[in-house]
Amino acid sequence: MLRQSGFTELAGKGSHTNWIHPKYTGKLTVSGKDSSDAKTYQEKDVQQAIKEVEQKQQQENQEDESI
Repeated sequence: MLRQSGFTELAGKGSHTNWIHPKYTGKLTVSGKDSSDAKTYQEKDVQQAIKEVEQKQQQENQEDESI
């Protein structure tokens, strides 16, 4: 889901992974392996991160159209 939204995976400690995106402030840390179910709070964090990126992309598109 994060990869499809343009996030890049960075290795973390143990089973943690860090995700970054040029349009996302900071980094998102997710625990567990890829095949594991995410915890509820992690799902919310992921959804918020994707939403932030989408909103910034929409703002940029609107600014480009107004030029």
